[in-house]
Amino acid sequence: MGWKTCVVLAVAAYIAYKSVDKFDPDSLKGKRVVITGASSGIGEQTAYHYARFGARILITARRVKLLKQVVARCKELGAADVSYIPLDMSKHEDSKVLIDEAKKRLGGLDHLILNHIINNDPGFWKGDYDYVLNKTMEINFHAYVRIATYALPMLSKSAGSIGVVSSVAGKVGIPFVAVYSASKFALHGFFDSLRQELHIQNINVSISTFVLGGINTTSATEEWSVFERSGFAASPSATALRIVTGTSNREREVHYPRSVAVSSLLRDVAPSFVEWMFSFSLNQDHVKTLLKNTT
Repeated sequence: MGWKTCVVLAVAAYIAYKSVDKFDPDSLKGKRVVITGASSGIGEQTAYHYARFGARILITARRVKLLKQVVARCKELGAADVSYIPLDMSKHEDSKVLIDEAKKRLGGLDHLILNHIINNDPGFWKGDYDYVLNKTMEINFHAYVRIATYALPMLSKSAGSIGVVSSVAGKVGIPFVAVYSASKFALHGFFDSLRQELHIQNINVSISTFVLGGINTTSATEEWSVFERSGFAASPSATALRIVTGTSNREREVHYPRSVAVSSLLRDVAPSFVEWMFSFSLNQDHVKTLLKNTT
Protein backbone atom coordinates (compact mmCIF):
# COMPACT_ATOMS: atom_id res chain seq x y z
CA MET A 1 0.00 0.00 0.00
CA GLY A 2 1.51 3.31 -1.11
CA TRP A 3 1.76 6.40 1.08
CA LYS A 4 -0.86 8.24 -1.00
CA THR A 5 -3.38 5.48 -0.37
CA CYS A 6 -2.56 5.60 3.34
CA VAL A 7 -3.17 9.34 3.41
CA VAL A 8 -6.52 8.98 1.61
CA LEU A 9 -7.63 6.21 3.97
CA ALA A 10 -6.53 8.21 7.00
CA VAL A 11 -8.46 11.28 5.82
CA ALA A 12 -11.53 9.14 5.06
CA ALA A 13 -11.35 7.53 8.50
CA TYR A 14 -11.03 10.93 10.15
CA ILE A 15 -14.06 12.30 8.26
CA ALA A 16 -16.07 9.21 9.17
CA TYR A 17 -15.09 9.59 12.83
CA LYS A 18 -16.03 13.27 12.88
CA SER A 19 -19.38 12.48 11.23
CA VAL A 20 -20.48 10.24 14.09
CA ASP A 21 -23.05 11.99 16.26
CA LYS A 22 -21.74 11.70 19.83
CA PHE A 23 -24.31 14.02 21.38
CA ASP A 24 -26.04 12.73 24.50
CA PRO A 25 -29.11 14.84 25.35
CA ASP A 26 -29.19 13.51 28.91
CA SER A 27 -25.73 14.96 29.53
CA LEU A 28 -27.24 18.47 29.51
CA LYS A 29 -29.81 17.81 32.22
CA GLY A 30 -29.08 20.21 35.07
CA LYS A 31 -26.15 21.85 33.27
CA ARG A 32 -25.59 25.49 34.21
CA VAL A 33 -25.66 27.61 31.06
CA VAL A 34 -25.16 31.30 30.28
CA ILE A 35 -26.23 32.60 26.86
CA THR A 36 -25.58 36.14 25.61
CA GLY A 37 -27.62 37.83 22.91
CA ALA A 38 -30.56 35.60 23.81
CA SER A 39 -33.54 37.88 23.24
CA SER A 40 -34.00 36.86 19.60
CA GLY A 41 -32.55 34.92 16.69
CA ILE A 42 -29.92 32.26 17.25
CA GLY A 43 -29.45 33.09 20.94
CA GLU A 44 -33.17 32.75 21.61
CA GLN A 45 -33.32 29.39 19.84
CA THR A 46 -30.22 28.21 21.70
CA ALA A 47 -31.97 28.92 24.98
CA TYR A 48 -34.99 26.89 23.85
CA HIS A 49 -32.85 23.86 23.00
CA TYR A 50 -31.06 23.95 26.35
CA ALA A 51 -34.47 24.25 28.00
CA ARG A 52 -35.72 21.14 26.19
CA PHE A 53 -32.72 19.24 27.51
CA GLY A 54 -33.46 20.29 31.09
CA ALA A 55 -30.61 22.74 31.64
CA ARG A 56 -30.44 25.59 34.13
CA ILE A 57 -30.19 28.78 32.15
CA LEU A 58 -29.28 32.44 32.60
CA ILE A 59 -29.86 34.57 29.50
CA THR A 60 -28.94 38.16 28.80
CA ALA A 61 -29.53 40.88 26.20
CA ARG A 62 -30.69 44.49 26.38
CA ARG A 63 -34.43 44.14 25.62
CA VAL A 64 -36.27 43.24 28.82
CA LYS A 65 -39.64 42.57 27.20
CA LEU A 66 -38.18 40.01 24.82
CA LEU A 67 -36.06 38.40 27.54
CA LYS A 68 -39.18 37.85 29.64
CA GLN A 69 -40.87 36.16 26.69
CA VAL A 70 -37.88 33.86 26.14
CA VAL A 71 -37.83 32.94 29.83
CA ALA A 72 -41.54 32.09 29.78
CA ARG A 73 -41.08 29.86 26.74
CA CYS A 74 -38.04 28.14 28.29
CA LYS A 75 -40.17 27.26 31.32
CA GLU A 76 -42.82 25.75 29.07
CA LEU A 77 -40.16 23.67 27.32
CA GLY A 78 -38.89 22.15 30.55
CA ALA A 79 -35.89 24.16 31.71
CA ALA A 80 -34.81 23.07 35.18
CA ASP A 81 -34.32 26.73 36.05
CA VAL A 82 -34.26 29.89 33.93
CA SER A 83 -33.77 33.57 34.60
CA TYR A 84 -32.65 36.70 32.78
CA ILE A 85 -30.59 39.80 33.40
CA PRO A 86 -30.71 42.81 31.06
CA LEU A 87 -27.19 43.96 30.24
CA ASP A 88 -25.38 46.06 27.65
CA MET A 89 -22.22 44.41 26.34
CA SER A 90 -20.76 47.77 25.31
CA LYS A 91 -20.32 48.54 29.02
CA HIS A 92 -17.19 47.04 30.59
CA GLU A 93 -18.77 46.44 33.98
CA ASP A 94 -21.70 44.44 32.58
CA SER A 95 -19.40 41.57 31.56
CA LYS A 96 -18.41 41.02 35.19
CA VAL A 97 -21.99 41.53 36.39
CA LEU A 98 -23.10 38.69 34.13
CA ILE A 99 -20.60 36.18 35.51
CA ASP A 100 -21.16 37.31 39.10
CA GLU A 101 -24.87 36.71 38.61
CA ALA A 102 -24.20 33.28 37.11
CA LYS A 103 -22.24 32.34 40.22
CA LYS A 104 -24.98 33.69 42.49
CA ARG A 105 -27.97 32.21 40.65
CA LEU A 106 -26.52 28.97 39.28
CA GLY A 107 -23.75 28.25 41.78
CA GLY A 108 -21.26 27.68 38.98
CA LEU A 109 -21.04 27.36 35.23
CA ASP A 110 -20.83 24.49 32.73
CA HIS A 111 -21.53 26.06 29.34
CA LEU A 112 -20.90 29.65 28.25
CA ILE A 113 -22.43 30.56 24.88
CA LEU A 114 -21.08 33.84 23.53
CA ASN A 115 -23.49 34.95 20.84
CA HIS A 116 -24.22 38.69 21.09
CA ILE A 117 -23.26 41.03 18.25
CA ILE A 118 -23.75 44.48 16.89
CA ASN A 119 -24.29 44.57 13.14
CA ASN A 120 -23.49 47.56 10.96
CA ASP A 121 -25.39 48.61 7.88
CA PRO A 122 -23.51 47.19 4.88
CA GLY A 123 -21.50 49.82 3.08
CA PHE A 124 -18.08 51.03 2.05
CA TRP A 125 -15.55 51.72 4.78
CA LYS A 126 -15.50 55.49 5.25
CA GLY A 127 -13.18 55.84 8.22
CA ASP A 128 -15.73 55.99 11.05
CA TYR A 129 -13.40 55.01 13.89
CA ASP A 130 -15.25 56.41 16.89
CA TYR A 131 -18.63 54.74 16.51
CA VAL A 132 -18.49 52.02 13.88
CA LEU A 133 -15.01 50.56 14.49
CA ASN A 134 -14.60 51.11 18.22
CA LYS A 135 -18.14 50.15 19.23
CA THR A 136 -18.19 47.08 17.00
CA MET A 137 -14.88 45.82 18.39
CA GLU A 138 -16.07 46.58 21.92
CA ILE A 139 -19.21 44.49 21.61
CA ASN A 140 -18.22 41.82 19.10
CA PHE A 141 -14.72 41.16 20.45
CA HIS A 142 -13.71 42.84 23.72
CA ALA A 143 -16.88 41.77 25.56
CA TYR A 144 -16.32 38.16 24.46
CA VAL A 145 -12.81 38.26 25.88
CA ARG A 146 -13.93 39.86 29.13
CA ILE A 147 -16.80 37.46 29.75
CA ALA A 148 -14.70 34.39 28.96
CA THR A 149 -11.90 35.62 31.21
CA TYR A 150 -14.24 36.24 34.15
CA ALA A 151 -15.89 32.86 33.60
CA LEU A 152 -12.73 30.74 33.37
CA PRO A 153 -12.37 30.06 37.13
CA MET A 154 -15.89 28.57 37.28
CA LEU A 155 -15.47 26.71 33.99
CA SER A 156 -12.17 25.27 35.18
CA LYS A 157 -13.85 23.80 38.25
CA SER A 158 -16.59 22.18 36.18
CA ALA A 159 -14.41 21.15 33.20
CA GLY A 160 -16.83 23.28 31.24
CA SER A 161 -17.16 24.52 27.69
CA ILE A 162 -17.23 27.81 25.81
CA GLY A 163 -19.20 28.17 22.59
CA VAL A 164 -18.02 31.12 20.49
CA VAL A 165 -20.48 32.09 17.77
CA SER A 166 -18.57 33.47 14.81
CA SER A 167 -19.08 33.77 11.07
CA VAL A 168 -17.56 32.89 7.74
CA ALA A 169 -16.74 36.62 7.77
CA GLY A 170 -14.18 35.72 10.44
CA LYS A 171 -12.39 33.42 8.01
CA VAL A 172 -12.71 35.34 4.76
CA GLY A 173 -12.88 39.09 4.24
CA ILE A 174 -16.32 40.02 2.91
CA PRO A 175 -17.10 43.28 1.08
CA PHE A 176 -19.29 45.92 2.72
CA VAL A 177 -18.88 44.45 6.23
CA ALA A 178 -15.19 45.20 6.79
CA VAL A 179 -15.50 46.16 10.46
CA TYR A 180 -17.82 43.27 11.32
CA SER A 181 -15.43 40.93 9.52
CA ALA A 182 -12.48 42.35 11.46
CA SER A 183 -14.22 41.71 14.78
CA LYS A 184 -14.86 38.08 13.83
CA PHE A 185 -11.27 37.57 12.65
CA ALA A 186 -10.18 38.85 16.07
CA LEU A 187 -12.38 36.27 17.81
CA HIS A 188 -10.68 33.43 15.95
CA GLY A 189 -7.22 34.73 16.74
CA PHE A 190 -7.89 35.14 20.44
CA PHE A 191 -9.86 31.96 21.14
CA ASP A 192 -7.61 29.76 18.97
CA SER A 193 -4.66 30.99 21.05
CA LEU A 194 -6.53 30.68 24.34
CA ARG A 195 -7.49 27.08 23.50
CA GLN A 196 -3.82 26.17 23.18
CA GLU A 197 -2.84 28.02 26.35
CA LEU A 198 -5.49 26.18 28.36
CA HIS A 199 -4.21 22.85 26.98
CA ILE A 200 -0.61 23.70 27.89
CA GLN A 201 -1.72 24.51 31.45
CA ASN A 202 -3.79 21.30 31.70
CA ILE A 203 -6.96 23.34 32.22
CA ASN A 204 -9.85 21.19 31.04
CA VAL A 205 -12.03 23.84 29.41
CA SER A 206 -13.06 23.30 25.79
CA ILE A 207 -13.56 26.10 23.28
CA SER A 208 -15.83 25.47 20.30
CA THR A 209 -15.91 28.07 17.54
CA PHE A 210 -18.92 28.16 15.23
CA VAL A 211 -18.29 29.46 11.73
CA LEU A 212 -21.77 30.34 10.50
CA GLY A 213 -22.91 31.09 6.99
CA GLY A 214 -26.19 32.72 5.98
CA ILE A 215 -28.69 32.12 8.77
CA ASN A 216 -32.27 33.09 8.04
CA THR A 217 -32.84 35.42 10.99
CA THR A 218 -34.82 38.62 10.60
CA SER A 219 -31.88 40.83 11.53
CA ALA A 220 -29.47 39.04 9.19
CA THR A 221 -31.67 39.23 6.12
CA GLU A 222 -32.43 42.90 6.79
CA GLU A 223 -28.97 44.12 7.76
CA TRP A 224 -27.11 42.04 5.18
CA SER A 225 -29.48 42.98 2.37
CA VAL A 226 -26.53 43.71 0.08
CA PHE A 227 -26.30 39.94 -0.38
CA GLU A 228 -28.90 37.84 -2.16
CA ARG A 229 -31.52 36.47 0.23
CA SER A 230 -31.14 33.02 -1.34
CA GLY A 231 -27.85 32.73 0.53
CA PHE A 232 -29.64 32.75 3.90
CA ALA A 233 -30.59 29.10 3.89
CA ALA A 234 -30.16 27.72 7.41
CA SER A 235 -32.87 28.18 10.05
CA PRO A 236 -32.05 29.77 13.43
CA SER A 237 -33.39 26.70 15.27
CA ALA A 238 -31.25 24.20 13.35
CA THR A 239 -28.22 26.46 13.75
CA ALA A 240 -28.82 26.80 17.48
CA LEU A 241 -29.10 23.03 17.88
CA ARG A 242 -25.75 22.63 16.14
CA ILE A 243 -24.25 25.13 18.57
CA VAL A 244 -25.63 23.16 21.52
CA THR A 245 -24.42 19.79 20.23
CA GLY A 246 -21.03 21.13 19.14
CA THR A 247 -20.41 22.75 22.52
CA SER A 248 -21.55 19.64 24.36
CA ASN A 249 -19.33 17.41 22.19
CA ARG A 250 -16.38 19.75 22.82
CA GLU A 251 -15.73 20.11 19.08
CA ARG A 252 -12.95 22.48 18.12
CA GLU A 253 -14.49 24.24 15.13
CA VAL A 254 -17.86 23.75 13.45
CA HIS A 255 -18.84 25.08 10.01
CA TYR A 256 -22.59 25.47 9.62
CA PRO A 257 -24.04 24.94 7.13
CA ARG A 258 -21.23 22.63 6.05
CA SER A 259 -20.98 24.40 2.71
CA VAL A 260 -19.29 27.40 4.37
CA ALA A 261 -16.24 25.21 4.93
CA VAL A 262 -15.49 25.59 1.22
CA SER A 263 -14.70 29.28 1.66
CA SER A 264 -12.36 28.57 4.57
CA LEU A 265 -10.56 25.78 2.72
CA LEU A 266 -10.11 27.80 -0.45
CA ARG A 267 -9.16 31.07 1.23
CA ASP A 268 -5.41 30.47 1.02
CA VAL A 269 -5.18 28.28 -2.08
CA ALA A 270 -7.63 30.14 -4.32
CA PRO A 271 -8.31 33.57 -2.77
CA SER A 272 -9.39 35.18 -6.04
CA PHE A 273 -11.99 32.48 -6.58
CA VAL A 274 -13.38 32.99 -3.06
CA GLU A 275 -13.62 36.72 -3.64
CA TRP A 276 -15.40 36.05 -6.93
CA MET A 277 -17.91 33.81 -5.11
CA PHE A 278 -18.82 36.59 -2.69
CA SER A 279 -19.00 39.15 -5.51
CA PHE A 280 -21.32 36.79 -7.40
CA SER A 281 -23.66 36.61 -4.39
CA LEU A 282 -24.09 40.38 -4.16
CA ASN A 283 -27.44 41.99 -4.79
CA GLN A 284 -26.47 44.26 -7.66
CA ASP A 285 -29.33 46.70 -7.07
CA HIS A 286 -28.11 47.30 -3.53
CA VAL A 287 -24.53 47.64 -4.75
CA LYS A 288 -25.62 50.33 -7.22
CA THR A 289 -27.39 52.17 -4.39
CA LEU A 290 -24.27 52.04 -2.22
CA LEU A 291 -22.14 53.29 -5.10
CA LYS A 292 -24.57 56.11 -5.75
CA ASN A 293 -24.51 57.15 -2.09
CA THR A 294 -20.72 57.50 -2.14
CA THR A 295 -20.73 60.05 -4.95
